[in-house]
Amino acid sequence: MTIGSTCRSGLTGALLLLTPFSAVVAAPPPPPLDAYGSLPEVEDVAVAPDGQSIAQVLQSKDGRRILVSKGEQVLMNAASGDHKVRAIEWADNDTVLLTTSNTVSVYGYAANKYELAGTTILSLRPGGESGLVFGKSREVAPTTRGRYGIRTIGGRTIGYFGGMSLDTDGKTGSRLGTGQVRNGRTALYMVDIGTNRPREVAHAPEAGHHRDWLVDAAGNVAAVLDIADANGDWRITLPGSRELARGVDPTGDVSLVALGSGGTSVIYGIEDEDGAQRWFEVPLAGGEPKPFLHDVGVERIFVDRSTGAMIGYRGAGEKRETVMADPAHQSALSRIFKAFAGRETDLIDWTPDFSKVVVRTSGSKDSGTWYLVDVAQRRADIIADERPAITAEHVGPISTIDYTAADGLKMDGVLTLPPDREAKNLPVILLPHGGPAAHDTPGFDWWAQAFASRGYAVFQPNFRGSTGRDDAFRHAGDGEWGRKMQSDISDGLAELARRGIVDPARACIVGASYGGYAALAGVTLQQGLYRCAVSVAGVADLSLMYRTDLRESGNSQMLGKVLREQLGDPKGYAEVSPRRLAARADAPVLLIHGKDDTVVPYNQSLVMADALKDAGRPYELVALPGEDHWLSRAETRKRMLAETMRFVQQHNPPS
Repeated sequence: MTIGSTCRSGLTGALLLLTPFSAVVAAPPPPPLDAYGSLPEVEDVAVAPDGQSIAQVLQSKDGRRILVSKGEQVLMNAASGDHKVRAIEWADNDTVLLTTSNTVSVYGYAANKYELAGTTILSLRPGGESGLVFGKSREVAPTTRGRYGIRTIGGRTIGYFGGMSLDTDGKTGSRLGTGQVRNGRTALYMVDIGTNRPREVAHAPEAGHHRDWLVDAAGNVAAVLDIADANGDWRITLPGSRELARGVDPTGDVSLVALGSGGTSVIYGIEDEDGAQRWFEVPLAGGEPKPFLHDVGVERIFVDRSTGAMIGYRGAGEKRETVMADPAHQSALSRIFKAFAGRETDLIDWTPDFSKVVVRTSGSKDSGTWYLVDVAQRRADIIADERPAITAEHVGPISTIDYTAADGLKMDGVLTLPPDREAKNLPVILLPHGGPAAHDTPGFDWWAQAFASRGYAVFQPNFRGSTGRDDAFRHAGDGEWGRKMQSDISDGLAELARRGIVDPARACIVGASYGGYAALAGVTLQQGLYRCAVSVAGVADLSLMYRTDLRESGNSQMLGKVLREQLGDPKGYAEVSPRRLAARADAPVLLIHGKDDTVVPYNQSLVMADALKDAGRPYELVALPGEDHWLSRAETRKRMLAETMRFVQQHNPPS
């Protein structure tokens, strides 16, 4: 792809909102595997506040690039360097903010490597100031730890970021780059985006505490949340220390959500004694906290970037409806989502007046498309296709399958079928998601579609412990790693076999992160189900994970409680750790792991490989140098997919 080809967007090819998909009878030969394993050609899009310009994070043959255009005029076309780009947004009509991350060695901390984020200011003004936020300061480390909004104050654009202070004498703290981090705790800074000059506006918490803030429309700290690590005692206060709410949660599951409508209240979330997430709203003027959106599952919230106030949310569950507070915004979104019915449609960005909206769609017949919607004109212009080599005819049908676990719990999963084969007695790949606090939806999934393009049915079960349903379903996974969470996956396989869609004798299990753990458990804790297992960045030993996570957190008491709640009693970890049961592995295992993984360390795959070797069980280990937990680099992602496909086709041929 060339940058010019993506500019066919140039906001020209108009697509009427009600244009139907064309019917396709037979699929052509599938694209090469790299078309699936490559990073998408467009990774993020943002629209300027005035709606006149768009900024994109793109992939080209030369790597990631940042393209900023105004109509047909290109304002910026620059390489992003070796950084892993996480997001792009507009600070004002002349300034773009780029969020990146890198795996960094930090000396003196509990872990040797951390994934640290940074924010770069990209000015489009002639002679404007560009550079890394905190990059000009000798007193703040060059990394951003949390984003707290963009405000316009006195005609100037001000950004609010979390930052770590440096000891300018270099005598205390831990080494980070060229400075000494004083204590590693986060303070709140306001940064003049025009000059990149920071000023601390709220202090870091005392030792053993965590702190968060909400910033109001005027740029003032509106509310402060403090949590004590030792006992989970928490308080929400005004800057002058007047208390708005308090409580105790030993696992620290308390959060500031947003300011309420008009910025006159605080919305916060807690987890109650029954494990249910509850939101409350309390006036800034003081008063009794009242329930907010009780009995409504919320998947995502939308916040006014100029005020910090919540303006809408996307519900969890089957309908996943987007609800906006402003009736005009609600009407506009309802029309947009109706026009894209049948596809997964996500609201990505919008102008303050909601006249222009960026949405992303995917699903059956759609490998990922970005649109700029002109609300008044009721038209959508294609900005870019994520994977132009994967056309509508190449995308396998996607649907949701409801089924019941062995103990009667209702659940579902996402089924992706080959685009050109009858859905009968197909070879199948079980593809459990990571997290495990996550869930799969019926959108385009590059990994699932890659398998489907080669003739496999792919099932992504939303086992107990997944999000997307109610809190009881999420907590039904507590203590069930390797137990009911695992049998939920094989219960999904049994359901597909009962319907005649798949041949249960031709099944493999593949997954990443928690899904990698489930893949290993599928051939060690379970027997006789799968012809092979592929674990990408998977957990092999729960005791090792528990000890590592605690050590790297500085032995946080809250984290220890969270882990024990999710994993159960540490005394039982060995009996659900695939490493400890390697001798029972009844199918070949492929282990793939990035060496820069800071979430599930590479050592987890090393110890599993050693255990399989000692037990004389067939395995392969593929190390990905320079790769992180999320497969952020194009070449290593393509290699992962190629190795996985080779292994699966060897042990479970599609025909």
